[in-house]
Amino acid sequence: MAWERKLMRVVRVRNEQSMGVLAKLITAIAEAGGSMGSIQLLNETSRHVVRDITVYAEDETSLVDVLAAIENNPGTVVIEVRDEVLELHQKGKIAIRSRYPIDSLTTLRRVYTPGVAEVCRKIALDPAAARLYTSISHMVAIVTDGTAVLGLGDIGPLAGMPVMEGKAMLMETLVGLSGMPILLNTKDPDEIVNTVAAIAPTFAAIQLEDISAPRCFGIEERLQSMLDIPVMHDDQHGTAVVSAAALMGAARQTGADLTKAVIGQIGLGAAGQAIGQMLMRLYGNAVYGADLSQEALERFEKSGGRKSNLKEIMAECDVVIATTGAPNLIQPEMVRKGQIILALSNPNPEIDPEVALEQGAAFAADGKSVNNVLGFPGIFRGAVDSNAPRITHEMLVAAAETIADMAPAGELVPNPLDKKVHQAVARAVAETAIKQGIARADYVPYVEE
Repeated sequence: MAWERKLMRVVRVRNEQSMGVLAKLITAIAEAGGSMGSIQLLNETSRHVVRDITVYAEDETSLVDVLAAIENNPGTVVIEVRDEVLELHQKGKIAIRSRYPIDSLTTLRRVYTPGVAEVCRKIALDPAAARLYTSISHMVAIVTDGTAVLGLGDIGPLAGMPVMEGKAMLMETLVGLSGMPILLNTKDPDEIVNTVAAIAPTFAAIQLEDISAPRCFGIEERLQSMLDIPVMHDDQHGTAVVSAAALMGAARQTGADLTKAVIGQIGLGAAGQAIGQMLMRLYGNAVYGADLSQEALERFEKSGGRKSNLKEIMAECDVVIATTGAPNLIQPEMVRKGQIILALSNPNPEIDPEVALEQGAAFAADGKSVNNVLGFPGIFRGAVDSNAPRITHEMLVAAAETIADMAPAGELVPNPLDKKVHQAVARAVAETAIKQGIARADYVPYVEE
């Protein structure tokens, strides 16, 4: 997932109504190491102008410098400084709401006692009826133990809750699914598996999120073998889908034949393992893999990959994908002419795309172009709509190809907030499940209400 660590503040200022005050303020912010976003005019008189200015800083020290520069700008008075990110998160970003107003005793009797008893009896006689008569058909558990949250690492499940809420918001906004964050106060794989299996009847699918490698691999495999609903670790497969789509787009722009290309994957954590495995199944060739962990290298080799290292990959591979979290790992002199390089770590890539292009790369991009939000909403919607018991490799490939096909001319991937993209991904995933013969109910394509 793309992840920006820049700090943002909204500064309300009152400037004197005189020539050059705003220009000097903008210059002062830049010279202090900050950058600017929106400028909103709030009020203007013959003597003063009040504006909200959004400013960005790299870290806390830089932010202090930027705010001091604003306060010291001649003709400027700081009225207030707001952290809109924290304000937005107050009381959480999601809530469970009733779909129907309870505005009469008649309605109460229908949604609760005594009317609800009839529905309960139907489900008791036919458990499959729960998909029709309850919210289970659109409920997705978003499960984390907080051990690998974004670029923050093991910060615990409670601190990971804002991310889980964000995932739930995206699911609801983009494809109409009801994501339910589930925070697990344990790192023990057995306890995680048993807990998720026990609560699974509530949900149509399970999304595992921000669970560290290598534990995430076994947890996903065990849960999928135990449950008859889709289970997907997004950090693995969501990242792999969007990365594959980006690579397809890069190949189209450069004319590269990926069936003949030598591909290297630097970094074999959750994302790297899944990307490498997906590309090997897609294009039929062993992917070179590099990682500091011997265990990760052995796992990758068992899945068909080839053990390698950074130096060999940069020297021999036509396509280089990096998911290490190590900024500037790829030195400019390592770049070989004609390479496709996807340096996906955020906020700082393994090599700046502009530097890679200057060194002769045919194509280069960073993690800002590869956002999991392009994948997981549509993948889950398609799997849930088709009532598939699992998400297959073929369903993931269908998602990747759809994302790549919907990229506008000249763009690597489509706009992640384009709902048509997510609807198309959902349809492609569901239709693939039907073709594979694993769909268990009449398929109705998702259409936004």
